[in-house]
Amino acid sequence: MPTISIIVAVDQRNAIGRQNNLLCHLPADLKYFKSITDGHTIIMGRRTFESLPKGALPNRRNIVITRNKDLQWANVEACVSLKEALALTNGESELFIIGGGSVYRDAITFADKLYVTEIQNSFEGADTHFPEIDKDIWRLISEEKHSADDKNRFDYHFLTYERI
Repeated sequence: MPTISIIVAVDQRNAIGRQNNLLCHLPADLKYFKSITDGHTIIMGRRTFESLPKGALPNRRNIVITRNKDLQWANVEACVSLKEALALTNGESELFIIGGGSVYRDAITFADKLYVTEIQNSFEGADTHFPEIDKDIWRLISEEKHSADDKNRFDYHFLTYERI
């Protein structure tokens, strides 16, 4: 069974999106996301997939959860449930759940690891949130703090948690 990891960027109120878009453009987070997920399987909901500007992410196995069995996309495997998506991943060392909100809510109940980019800002109008990280279940194992710069408008922290 692979390590099931969740990777997410949240603001200070656990918001993750607004109208099926990211809360902000944070190049350092996009680079971090790519470095962590590159070469691995990523699992996402249909709306998250549709929000990707160029479709399937390169150098990753893309699995999309959708209730519509007729939908097909280039370089994507479609499933009807998270359970079905996970069943396709035997033999892999680590896979990543990349959103959206309902997929995160389902996956956090059994995930092994969380990679969280915490954006040090609260965004107005957010309509999708990540579940609270219960410190009785999750142990912080690494933290990297970064300050805003000419490319990244907000301070941000890269946090990694493991299930206790």
